[in-house]
Amino acid sequence: MYLVHAHLELPSGAELPLYISELMRASIAPPDRVEHLAVHPRSPSRLTLGFYLLAGHLEEAEAHAVRVCRRLLCDVPQLRGARLLGAGVPLMPAVASPAASLD
Repeated sequence: MYLVHAHLELPSGAELPLYISELMRASIAPPDRVEHLAVHPRSPSRLTLGFYLLAGHLEEAEAHAVRVCRRLLCDVPQLRGARLLGAGVPLMPAVASPAASLD
């Protein structure tokens, strides 16, 4: 399973309903292979969708998230006019091993 973030920009003056998460989740079907969708508003005009989806490898997961996101932009009327700015697996910062020596 992969987490892929898709970043959207809404048209100027657009307002999303409070229940936008439910609208998007209702548009996702089993063939989409999306296990969970998280919606994170970033500003009045931007939001991030977190797709937890099943895929064979990283590139497949990212491409699949883009396809599902583009379909959602068409299928969910409240998202029409929004632009997909990009999508990708979020990178995690490297963490030093607790066993690593600082000498």
